[in-house]
Amino acid sequence: MASKPDSKRATLKMKRADYMKELRKLQAELCHLQAWVKHNGIRAIVVFEGRDAAGKGGTIRAITERVSPRVFRTVALPAPSDREKSQMYLQRYMNHFPAAGEIVIFDRSWYNRAGVEYVMGFCTKEEHRRFLQLCPVVENYIADGGIQLIKYWLEVGDEEQKRRFEARITDPLRQWKLSAMDLPSRSKWYEYSRARDMMLEATDTDHAPWNILPSDDKRRARLNCIRHLLNQFPYEKVPAEEVKLPKRSKEGAYDDTASLSGRNFVPQHY
Repeated sequence: MASKPDSKRATLKMKRADYMKELRKLQAELCHLQAWVKHNGIRAIVVFEGRDAAGKGGTIRAITERVSPRVFRTVALPAPSDREKSQMYLQRYMNHFPAAGEIVIFDRSWYNRAGVEYVMGFCTKEEHRRFLQLCPVVENYIADGGIQLIKYWLEVGDEEQKRRFEARITDPLRQWKLSAMDLPSRSKWYEYSRARDMMLEATDTDHAPWNILPSDDKRRARLNCIRHLLNQFPYEKVPAEEVKLPKRSKEGAYDDTASLSGRNFVPQHY
């Protein structure tokens, strides 16, 4: 089991230049992983959970920024429709499970039932109990079916979550991040903590263990997550075919810039 991060080191925010340098290295490795996954028909699911403002979205963006969305597919489902509410609970998530050569990233997942649905009263206590009972069984079937399941819990501290919420309220560039659940979730800190503890107790299994990611320092969290994710696969560089840019044919040549004269152009303000 990994040890907790050094508290003194964690209090020193990582400099942006150091972060960007390391991020580019790791993103290059993600490109190698992508080619290997596609070449070998690998199927994997990566689940991101955590409190509101824990940094899930930013971490997922750091992972997917330089790779193909056809290989690294991000799934962020809205609230279920009336029809979906009548289905088996996991059914709408299974529709997005990976085919060969895909890594599916769930920005929140079926674990909504263990967190926000339970704390905010969107499911009954019996539904919550049944979920915690059956979830490890279902995840065992997923693993037995050949899908690698990797689960991350982003753990943000009380003061840091408060700071991020305040930034969302005052910064117009971040206000879109505020959801109807954000402020109520802030007032239910300990309810979420207890829900987290019950979830970990029931679903932290050998076949689908939880990986706790301290996320008060977003930059360190993203780098640590990517490095850990890379280490979950025995990938290696896949030999790439040599690519040659073909020469442009002169057949049928004409002044294809002049033919645009008189069309509507975007004003060049910059």
